[in-house]
Parts: sequence; C-alpha cells; structure tokens
Amino acid sequence: MEWENQTILVEFFLKGLSGYPRLELLFFVLILIMYVFILLGNGTLILISILDSHLHTPMYFFLGNLSFLDICYTTTSVPSTLVSFLSERKTISFSGCALQMFLGLAMGTTECVLLGMMAFDRYVAICNPLRYPIIMSKNSYVPMAAGSWFAGVINSVVQTVLVVQLPFCRNNIINHFSCEILAVMKLACADISGNEFIMLVATTLFTMMPLLLIFISYSLIISSILKIPSEGRSKAFSTCSAHLTVVIIFYGTILFMYMKPKSKEILNSNDLNVTDKLISMFYGVMTPMMNPLIYSLRNKDVKEAVKHVLNRKFTSK
Repeated sequence: MEWENQTILVEFFLKGLSGYPRLELLFFVLILIMYVFILLGNGTLILISILDSHLHTPMYFFLGNLSFLDICYTTTSVPSTLVSFLSERKTISFSGCALQMFLGLAMGTTECVLLGMMAFDRYVAICNPLRYPIIMSKNSYVPMAAGSWFAGVINSVVQTVLVVQLPFCRNNIINHFSCEILAVMKLACADISGNEFIMLVATTLFTMMPLLLIFISYSLIISSILKIPSEGRSKAFSTCSAHLTVVIIFYGTILFMYMKPKSKEILNSNDLNVTDKLISMFYGVMTPMMNPLIYSLRNKDVKEAVKHVLNRKFTSK
C-alpha cells in the first residue's frame, strides 16, 4: 500500500451547503426556530414531569429521559451547524470532530434502546395492568433507563475509538453538516471493513433489536386491545398512540435515509447530494421537535399537568 498521502490531520472541513449561500441563510432561520422549539418543548415536558406528582410514573420517567436525550442530541450538532451557516470558516478540529461523533452516536443509540423500553412499558400497562405496579416498579424502570444510557455510551466509545485510530490522508473534506461517523470513516486511507462489520453488529444490537421488541410489544398490545369491548378500545389505544407515533417517525426516517436506493456513481464516489444532506439534517431536528408536540397534543395527562402547573404559578402570585 502507498502511504505517501498519509498525514496527521488537525482539522476537518465540513462542506455542508458550501456554494449555496442563499440556502444557508434560509436554513439558518428554519433550523434556529426548530431548535428553540426543541429546547422549549422538551424542557417543558421535563419540568412538568418533575413538578406534577401525578406524572411520577414509569411512562413519564422514560418520557423525561427521552426529552433530555433530544435536547442533548440536538445540542451536539445544531449550534455548530448554525455557526457554520453564517461563517466562512467551516472547519472543526480533529478532537472536536471525535467529540461530536461520540456524543451523536451515544445519543442516537440511547434513543433507540429507550424507545424499546418504552414499548415494553406500554405492553405491561395494557396487557398486564394488575401486575404493572410490581413489574414496572422503581427498581425496574430506573435500571432500564440507566441501561439505555449505558448501552449508548459503550457503543459510542467502541466505535469512536476505532475510528480515531484510523490513519487519515490529506483529504479532510466531510461532505456533511457535522462529523457523522460513517462520513469520517470513509476519509481513512486504510481498510475499514473491520469498522463496517462492527458498525453492522452494533446496528443489529442497538437499532434492530429494540425495533423487534417494539414490534412484538405492539403486536401483543393490538391483539389484547381487540379482545376488549369496543367502548374501551379508544382509551387503550390512546395510552400508547403517542409512543407509537414517535416510533414510526423515528424509525421511518432512518429507514428512508439509509435504505433508499442510491445511484452507482454516488455509491462509488462516497458523495452525498444536497437533498440527502438536508434530509439528514432535518431528521436530526424534526423528531426531537415533534416528540413534545405529539405527547402533549395526544395525552390528556400532560395537558392537565401543564394547566395545573400554570394555575399553581398564577395563584401563588
């Protein structure tokens, strides 16, 4: 192998929307508005789940974790992306890129596992309501949430360490808005088949296995709901419809992004067109923005909790 072009990289160039200044300004405004909604919406859900004692249940404990996760996930990439839209300097240090890879992958993995845990919680609540307080006690749901975070951190540590140890050549242009791990990995001037295999194993464990758990849980939930009288079905469906909607949006976007067919030229050049990059960017902010809207609009408990907190605030004055 020839290693003439191998060098020690100190920074990467994030291509993003370079060459499209009008689009950069437009998407700066859009992404900024969406990011503000993410902070306000998810922050409100966290606040009311803490302040309202009626929401001190496993479901809302998981939801609070999901909201905190969405804030962390977007904060790892959105602020730097917004700065790059307005700045001519679109570089990121090697260490900064490694940190962004680690945080983004950790948050993404944790969300996949957490959604699986939330599906199991809904299964127990609907299919085994009498045993729900025993099965989903605090000794169960706290370790389940902690395990989701642990799985995300472990997966991210392993994959990030393997990537940063790769030798990189003079090409330091990442055709993306942020340091997406696969985009960085493809810049290495070495065989990355081992990294790709580990990524495949990790995807199976931390993405497909939770999806399988979600599928099994909701298959059993639907089967159980269809057996109860029709007047009670709407109430049973309402308890899990919000979570199912979030799952469909989350996994649906992932499947659309990574499984839609690409032309042979794009596959060979490792290039990424503007449409693909915009879809990827909106995926990173759309789902975290939609989660609090879905859970508040489709959930009476959350609506009542918001009213209760607001009333308590105004009456105290």
